[in-house]
Amino acid sequence: MTLFAPSTRPGRYAKYALAASLALAALPGLAQTLTYIGQQIVPTGASFRGLPLGGLSSIDYVASNGHYLAICDDRSDRGPARFYELTLDISKFRRSADPGDAGVGWVDMTTMLDLDGQPFGRNQVDPESLRLDAKRNLIYWSNEGQRTSASTQNPTMRRMQPDGKPAGEFAVPAYFNPSGSAGGLAAGDTGVYNNLAFESVAITPDGQTLWTMAENGLAQDSPPAAVGRGSRARMLSFDLDTGKPGAEYIYEVGPVPFAPARPGDFSTNGVPDMLALSGTEFIVIERAYAVGADTPGVAAHTRQPTSNTIRLYRIDTRGATDVSGWPTIKGRDVVPVKRTLLLDLSTLRNDDGSVLALDNVEGITFGPVVDGKRTLVLVSDNNFNPAQFTQFIALSID
Repeated sequence: MTLFAPSTRPGRYAKYALAASLALAALPGLAQTLTYIGQQIVPTGASFRGLPLGGLSSIDYVASNGHYLAICDDRSDRGPARFYELTLDISKFRRSADPGDAGVGWVDMTTMLDLDGQPFGRNQVDPESLRLDAKRNLIYWSNEGQRTSASTQNPTMRRMQPDGKPAGEFAVPAYFNPSGSAGGLAAGDTGVYNNLAFESVAITPDGQTLWTMAENGLAQDSPPAAVGRGSRARMLSFDLDTGKPGAEYIYEVGPVPFAPARPGDFSTNGVPDMLALSGTEFIVIERAYAVGADTPGVAAHTRQPTSNTIRLYRIDTRGATDVSGWPTIKGRDVVPVKRTLLLDLSTLRNDDGSVLALDNVEGITFGPVVDGKRTLVLVSDNNFNPAQFTQFIALSID
């Protein structure tokens, strides 16, 4: 992948990292109003280099050339664990529900390798998020892990070179590792819940700290989110120079906002990604889903109601309790991070007045400057489901 190949020129990416840091440093006071620019909806069924396109669980902007990286959460099932390089021309996005791929270009695909330098075997990994560290010429990515009756896998945060070769992993505290029953609901169970672990990666603008967050609480801390009940998720940091874990804070995930159509059907709310504004401030996605829920929006290519609720929150860790090293927070006084709603995407409208139909939005990144304003770009994970779609949404920061 020549875009990120090591260079004999020292500091090749330093100017891009500095420019990004300066731009991000100015954002905390500005990220108050988000305006809908447009979207592109790519229906499921497209392919690239012989493999199905989809499962885009995160996205990251590459300032050096205006491209993007997007991880695929295929568990080496339909193809090897991989990430994509792509281009997005926001000027071709539309405030329309009609499917289309104008401005969406696929450039490259890179296979991610395990710690032995081999492609991951089937169901041996669950890639969920990535961020490029241009300063160190590394990519950090999260492996969600598993907690089922058939398999238990610890959640991990890993480093890789831009060509997919392994570059080590971070030391995740042991109390994140699943132990006990498959459901994580019995007394004495600890660690992440299944499919509710590390889905996010963020790098602070100073390039010193990496953050991730469990999508919901740990089994020993909090039940999963449900209708009428939130969950207490842990934010976890790592020092990028030493690789050691640092501060941890509690983020209160909101309750599932809509009940499923039939009692007992599946519903969830959780944090699939986060983006650092400063060393203490972040934008967080909360993505909720309830089977058959009557949420706003109709998917254009299926003409069926969507069942997703996507909200962006701004959070601030200042004043929050550092719970690092605490095996559990039960019975202890904890001040969570401050959480303020930035945008409920169901309030957005297309040019014809229709509500923006939302799929499973799981990724967020800063995009280019457009008309003097910094942008945010979101992407949805279609789960390789014909009834879903890959959705790119562009917002401007006013």
